[in-house]
This record gives sequence, structure tokens and C-alpha cells, in this order.
Amino acid sequence: MAVSGDGEATRPVGIDELLDRVRSGYRRIEARAAHESARAGEALLVDIRYAALRERDGLIPGALVIERNELEWRLDPRGSHRVPEATGHDLRIVVICNEGYASSLAAASLHQLGLRRATDLVGGFQAWRAAGLPVVAAE
Repeated sequence: MAVSGDGEATRPVGIDELLDRVRSGYRRIEARAAHESARAGEALLVDIRYAALRERDGLIPGALVIERNELEWRLDPRGSHRVPEATGHDLRIVVICNEGYASSLAAASLHQLGLRRATDLVGGFQAWRAAGLPVVAAE
């Protein structure tokens, strides 16, 4: 048996069920809406893809690149290792991975830090690119 955050035994779940559970706790965002929110200064785009994918596929202009294993430390507004953009718990964060799976788990983790407006991009970077939104080559 798995153990929940409150110490109670729970039945094990598969990744598909886990994704359904975490995604039910917030509203995901589509590529065009994320682009408009970022352009309006209403959302911080955070790219958690690993370097090889960024080098292969490019970058979203203006997105903050934070490797997944550093995400919580860099975005915790109270953390000693936070980025300057992590200004408060009311910050709207859009987490972007390659296809929209790892970003869902990352957004759920940010919710646990009190970043309740965190969400992720449906379809990830691949959906962004497929929508014809801006992409630049990685340097």
C-alpha cells in the first residue's frame, strides 16, 4: 500500500490515474491562451524540458528555463534559492514540458508549495510549436 500525505494507507495508483487526480485540482491552459497571458504580463512561462530537447526543438521567447529537479526551489517565493521572478504565492505560473505530462505533476507540486495559480500547458512545447507560436533556436 502507498501512504498518503496524512499517513493513511491508500491503494497504489497508475500514472494515468495520478495524472487525472492532479489535473482535476486545477485548470490547465491551451497554448494560445498561455501565449496571450504571457504577452499581457499575466503569466510566467516556465520551461522544464531538459537541455537536449531545448537544443533540438528551440525555446519559447521569454520563457524562464528551470530544470525540473530545481523547480520547487527556484519558484518558492520564500526560498533562499528562488529566482527574482518568484515574487509571491499569487503568481500565475504556466509550466511547460515536452508533451504536457511531467508539467502536470510539476504544477501539482507547486500547488503544494501554495502556488495555487500554477498550471501547465496542455500538450506541452509540442502543442505550442504546432499552434505556430513563436520559437527561437537555442543558443
